[in-house]
Amino acid sequence: MSDDGHEQSGHESSPSRRRTRFPGISSRAYEHPADRSALVALRKLSGFDTVFKALSGLLPERSLRLLFLSDSVRVSDEQFAHLNDMLRDACYILDLQKVPPMYVTQDPQPNAMCIGLDEPIIVVTTGLIELLDEEEMRAVVGHEVGHALSGHSVYRTILLFLTSLALRVAWIPLGNIAIMAVVTALREWFRKSELSADRAGLLVGQDLRASMRGLMKIAGGNHLHEMNVDAFLKQAEEYEAGGDLRDSVLKILNVLPRSHPFTTVRAAELKKWAQSRDYQRIMDGHYPRRSEDKDTSVTDSFRESASHYAGHVKSSKDPLMKLVTDLAGGAGDLGGRVRRGFDGFTGSAPPKERPADTPPREDD
Repeated sequence: MSDDGHEQSGHESSPSRRRTRFPGISSRAYEHPADRSALVALRKLSGFDTVFKALSGLLPERSLRLLFLSDSVRVSDEQFAHLNDMLRDACYILDLQKVPPMYVTQDPQPNAMCIGLDEPIIVVTTGLIELLDEEEMRAVVGHEVGHALSGHSVYRTILLFLTSLALRVAWIPLGNIAIMAVVTALREWFRKSELSADRAGLLVGQDLRASMRGLMKIAGGNHLHEMNVDAFLKQAEEYEAGGDLRDSVLKILNVLPRSHPFTTVRAAELKKWAQSRDYQRIMDGHYPRRSEDKDTSVTDSFRESASHYAGHVKSSKDPLMKLVTDLAGGAGDLGGRVRRGFDGFTGSAPPKERPADTPPREDD
């Protein structure tokens, strides 16, 4: 038995300390509001249902499973036993009844993913295992189990095939533009789903500093003696608040092709949630149960997402978000605000404003 009562098999490895378990927890407990709203928007995207149905029957999932079975190492009591313990403990803590198979694949790039249409498969790379310590890795395993519990693996698999096997689905009668629209929407959703899974990883590991260290290592490598978590989080503040409207636009362009949010942003979001009342209520045993999922109101989910976005825009230090807030509040002079926001973009100096009580000159 582990310290939390979770039975181990095959060897004596057990967690280093007792962790809180969450019987019957619904994924709604940790899902980021932006994750849910992005998924709703994705499902409403014109053509998505057609692509989804076509790919569900097209994707060679059995081939995918055979590929990992034949060319990767399956985690078990005999192979990567410490990962097997982490996986089983993560499923026990989040009360995921069926433990998904996990594979280790040779790849120096640190990465992990949860894929599969019928049943989820978790894959971690050797680069990730070599980079992270035990508690950091536990958070990653919890992150992937969170994806499995939320049912993210289906959409992740479709995104994987649409981006890496685009030529094989070119025959779908939607055209390349429509397919790219689906890919873009899938990426937007998946970036938000990573924030949800980070929360699941914290619920499993229950060690915020370990989660922070893991994200910091993914950004800067295995050089903890050269890095500082607080300084790393200050980067997120600088990224959020710095620059002008030009930088706001560049941020959007930079993130569009990415499948994951920037690591500093993930770290800041996770810390904010860990300090919230919602997280404390979950740790105290007050959370939505899966048995209540069928009675969940879609309207309530929309309202929660809308409230989150409104609060995010209102509190954001980003120049573009500030402009949106000012305009929503009735502030005028849109042209002047935009010009001032882009000062320096063309190298021209902004025009001097005349005081309101100064009469115009004849040559104006």
